[in-house]
Amino acid sequence: MVVRYSQTAQGMGTAAVLPFDISPIQIGTEGQCFDQSFSIIGRVRWAWEDGAWNEWLMLMADGSHAWLGEAMGQFMALREVELAGSLPQVIRRLMNDTQVRPGESGNIAGHSYEVADVRTVHCIGCEGELPFTAPSGWKALSVDFRNRDGRCASFQKDRHGPSLYVGHYVTLASLQPRNLRPLPGWSLPADAA
Repeated sequence: MVVRYSQTAQGMGTAAVLPFDISPIQIGTEGQCFDQSFSIIGRVRWAWEDGAWNEWLMLMADGSHAWLGEAMGQFMALREVELAGSLPQVIRRLMNDTQVRPGESGNIAGHSYEVADVRTVHCIGCEGELPFTAPSGWKALSVDFRNRDGRCASFQKDRHGPSLYVGHYVTLASLQPRNLRPLPGWSLPADAA
């Protein structure tokens, strides 16, 4: 693993090999999201006691980053938002390490959301380019929010502090993907080659 700082790089050791999963996404997958093209440049694989999911880093055409969360065949396109100004009580409670439960609600970025799940997760591997180091075993509090209009949000808090991401659910087809990973027994859609 190598961390790049502006014009220099620092060796960080060896990372574990990511466990196999059946995602059609891979580093180099390209598509459309947030009204612009993107390319997948990195991945973090998170786990908890009952499963695991991928968070793919998208390099957007305008040079910004966004995330594509992938769990159980569902995809969430998310962008980080600043944790400032008038925050809902549920977010303030999470920032202060106060417990929240599924079903609680709050207004985030102008939309009403409900807590869908709360879990402590750990990183089981990463690959590609990331805007941070993601060592195996890194732990975080992860809270997912949903609303009835297809919007979603995700709050994470780890040793570096809290962060909040907002976006919406997407389908693989709506991303207009290219360069998907071929999987045995699954034929690529004609428009995804």
